[in-house]
Amino acid sequence: MTVDERTDAGRDRETFLAMMGRAPENRLQQWSKLCWALIYLLYLGSAVGDLASGRHSTVAVALGWAGLVLFVGSYLYLLLNRRPRRDMPTWWQLAIVCGLFALALALSLTLGPPWLVMFTYVTVSLGVLLPIRHVLWAVPLCALTILAVGSLLGTREWDVYSIFFPALLGGAAMTGVGQMGRMVRELREARETVARLAAAEERLRLARDLHDLLGHSLSLITLKSELAGRMLPDKPEEAAKQVADIEQVSRQALVDVREAVSGYRRPTVGVELAGARTALRTAGMEVDISPSLDLPLEDQYPGLGAEEQGALAWALREAVTNVIRHSGAKHCSLTLDEVWEADESRYLRLEVADDGRGPGRAHHLGNGLGGLEERLTLSGGWLRTGPSKRGGFSLGAYVPLRTVWHERPDTDETPGAARYPQA
Repeated sequence: MTVDERTDAGRDRETFLAMMGRAPENRLQQWSKLCWALIYLLYLGSAVGDLASGRHSTVAVALGWAGLVLFVGSYLYLLLNRRPRRDMPTWWQLAIVCGLFALALALSLTLGPPWLVMFTYVTVSLGVLLPIRHVLWAVPLCALTILAVGSLLGTREWDVYSIFFPALLGGAAMTGVGQMGRMVRELREARETVARLAAAEERLRLARDLHDLLGHSLSLITLKSELAGRMLPDKPEEAAKQVADIEQVSRQALVDVREAVSGYRRPTVGVELAGARTALRTAGMEVDISPSLDLPLEDQYPGLGAEEQGALAWALREAVTNVIRHSGAKHCSLTLDEVWEADESRYLRLEVADDGRGPGRAHHLGNGLGGLEERLTLSGGWLRTGPSKRGGFSLGAYVPLRTVWHERPDTDETPGAARYPQA
């Protein structure tokens, strides 16, 4: 946990960094910027002192004050005005910067060396506004103008360099500040995007879970309701048994939905197999189940993780639900076996096949199979569908098996022989 992520102080600091080198977005930011601007506008004291020295004519002093007021007003307008967020400055921003440069050049040439300090504000404006590729030439060029004008006016080298280096370093520093502000804003926007994507992914997961849970349960409830309706006139006791099963399924469905919404439910193949066996037999189908499915998968396949087993459980539920709903089959087989792929990777395959109508010519994955494919992909596996050997529909769900190391049972202490891999 860090201050930047969890506390108000961290958020305030982030907001301050995002605001640096950028036009204010509200009145509070405008006043804050103005206070800072008034502090470093004191650097213009040399120009004000020159006007008050009495060495210029009245006309020159009037023009000097007019130029200084225009320069400061344009600079503050550029600093405080709200502007669109772009990588490149707008035309009016470029016009103001060019105007500031022209004023600094004209006032320095006409009124003398004390006005060279105005170029510092021009380099700072260039460092804030321009992209880095343009700053690399614009700021040095503006700073070199100080040397050229100072040499033309015959200013002492020390006085010129005392303005040249602050102007150059100020422009470079504001370039760094502007880049840091842009980076902070981009990171904040990226974090907001990640949060939106995470929320969308969570909604998708919840929709997928609810579809899988309710689709299976409601199909079984519908099937048992129809069966109870047919039994009711002649076999009321068996009909009552079906109604009791409906109540039990509905209660379990309610529990499943609550657990799914809470995000704590992870289905297992054993639980889903028991429900699938009951549902298929209730639908009047012959069921052929692989012996490996009746044994705990954790014991048979130590390399099978909880996430992979959960994906297989959802695959079993979705496949059985589709068989009951759409196949019209008389026989269904459930097979679990281990397969090798061409890349020497080991996978556990769950196959559900029937002898029903099979996939149509325009076969495509619906919502249920589409969600199942996403689940398997997230666990490192994949989904394969197509016609079965009996002419019906076949669904194959593949999940990877990790390699698990176990100690040898013997007492061999030879180095390198103490462990051996198992899947």
